[in-house]
Parts: sequence; structure tokens; C-alpha cells
Amino acid sequence: MNAKIITLSQAMNYDNIDIALFNNPQTIQYLTGYESDPHERILALLLFKDSSPLLFTPALEKEDAQKAVSEIEVFSYLDTENPWEVIRKKVESHQVPVKTWAIEKNHLTVARKEALESAFPDSLFSHDFSGLLENLRLQKEEHELLLMKEAGRFADEAIKIGARFLKEGITEQEVVAHIEYELKKKGISSMSFDTMVLFGPNAASPHGIPGSTTLEKNQFVLFDLGVMYQGYASDITRTLFFGDEPSEIQQEVYQLVLEAHNQAMQQAQVGMRAEELDHVARSIIDQAGYGTYFNHRLGHGLGQDVHEYPSLMAGNEMALQENMCFSIEPGIYILNQVGVRIEDCGYLDEAGFHSFTFFPTHLHAYKDFMNGN
Repeated sequence: MNAKIITLSQAMNYDNIDIALFNNPQTIQYLTGYESDPHERILALLLFKDSSPLLFTPALEKEDAQKAVSEIEVFSYLDTENPWEVIRKKVESHQVPVKTWAIEKNHLTVARKEALESAFPDSLFSHDFSGLLENLRLQKEEHELLLMKEAGRFADEAIKIGARFLKEGITEQEVVAHIEYELKKKGISSMSFDTMVLFGPNAASPHGIPGSTTLEKNQFVLFDLGVMYQGYASDITRTLFFGDEPSEIQQEVYQLVLEAHNQAMQQAQVGMRAEELDHVARSIIDQAGYGTYFNHRLGHGLGQDVHEYPSLMAGNEMALQENMCFSIEPGIYILNQVGVRIEDCGYLDEAGFHSFTFFPTHLHAYKDFMNGN
């Protein structure tokens, strides 16, 4: 049994929990190595205090699951069966106590929790393992870092693909489609979130939706994107200047965001509080009078999800730890005028912050890239 499951089993013994059920596919992949998207069907991992674990899958996935998790018994259900009744019968066949359960409250829906309670009416579902799992996933192992580095390499490649495709008159949606099509040809089956490409004033919406806006000369182009690579996410933002010479406001805003980004990258260190790193970047923007236009946290955790625990923001006193992975992404967004965000994700060790992404961040990076510099 792997170390992660052993850690959870120890927690179950400590808190006198009889059984734990996880139905978040990413949690199941993290704990077992089995990757699946069950859609509306039920996928669940059951851990017992006094018995071996079980993996529950839709029938059409059973053979794949058995190949992936040879050390765990796999059982399944047909679409015509009630999955919760199948689970109940299997659990009862183990003849072990099932009075006290732990679940992932961050993921188990109300409807599924009610179905579970109906199947086990005499059980208590009061324990939440969401926080324990967040802490388990906080510090990445070496093999995870290697996968995230490769995911970062593809994110860099996506920026290059998008940059090469820019021309006057093209739409945001056309650039998005081109990036994702070219990545699929390189073996990337899915992005880590909806690809964002925003032109000019549209970039002033931090989570804007690409549309039919066409690119004009002397505009910023904001790319925010990432890929999934063998179960791990990447995330990068670059704001490229498309044109000859940026305006005074474009230069001022860009250089401020770049300075905030660079200082946070340089000053991040093990033991620093999350809120301290946020302050490093935010104070630069605040002191220049643009503080109200930096309206989100400095960063977020990254791993199997593109947004993981923790948040790097004011009020979070958590100490940053070795092999934590997170984003650094300051931004300034002035409605109907200009929007700039620069983001890199990476990991922390005793030497500092190491980025997974490397596409240049200076104001004329697009021009230099297109000129082969």
C-alpha cells in the first residue's frame, strides 16, 4: 500500500473512523494512480480502518481500473443498477464496522451524500478529509515536479503558437482555436482551463471570455492558458504588446506589473508567510497609485488542479514550504483602457522559486520573439 493511503489510514485510526469514501476523480488518481473521468457515473475509493481498500467504478471502466491498480480490489456497477446499493452490499460483505465515515465535503454533492446516507442509515458522515487531502497534496514529490515541468514546457509552447498567429483583423476566438488545435497535434488532449485570449481593452477583465473582437495595432494581447499533462496542470499568463510603440499608460502599467512579478519571484523563500509574498508584489502597485486596480490574490496553488490550496493573499499566515507549487500573477485592470497580468507558476526550495515557464516577460518580448531574438 502506498504512503499516501497509509497516511490516511493512520488518520482514520487516530480519529476512530471506520470507513472513508472519496469520489473526486483527481483524489482517486492521486491516491491510486488510476485516471478517469466518469462523467455523471459514480467513481469511488473506499478505505477501511480494518480491511483492504476498494475501488468502485462503472462497469465499462472495470478492466482499465484493474490494470492500473493491481493491489486494490475493483468492483463495479452496471447502468441499470443503483450504485449506492452495490456499494452497500459490498461493504456489508466485508463484515467490518461502518458506523463512522469520512468524506470529502469539498467535493461530495448534497444529492450523493443523501444517497449514501440512505444506503447506510445508521452511519455518521461527520468527518471531513478535505483539509487532510489538501495538506497531502501541498508538497509535491519529485515525479510530480517532473510532470509539472513538462506541463509548463507545453504552456510555453502554447504562448509561442499564439504569438506567431497574431495579425491585424484576427479574432480572439480564432487565436484560441489555433492554439488548442496545434497543441492537440502535439499530443495534448485537454487544457487545464478554458484558454483566454483577450485584445486591447478586453484584457481589463481579469477573467474575460474570448469573443469576436478583432486585433488592432498597438494593443496588448493577454494570453492566460495551461495544459493537462499526465494528470498535472500548468498555468501561464503573458501580456504581449502587438504594435510599434506602446502608449505612456501602457508602458507605465506594464512596467509596474513586471516589477511586482519579478520582485515576488526573487523574494519568495521557504518559511515566508503567504501574505508576505502577496505584500511584496502588492506594495509596488499600491505605492504607484494603482492598488485598487489589482483586485485579486497574488497567486494560488497548482498541481492536479489548476487552482489548489493555498491562496497567496493578505490574511493567509501559512508558511511557504519546500516543494510547494504556486502561481505569482500580479495584474492591473483599468476598465475600458488597459489590462496587464504576468503569471508564472513554479515550485519553492531552499534556493528560492523555480518557474515551470520561461517565455520572456519584458515589454517588447513579442517583437523580439517574432524577430528571432
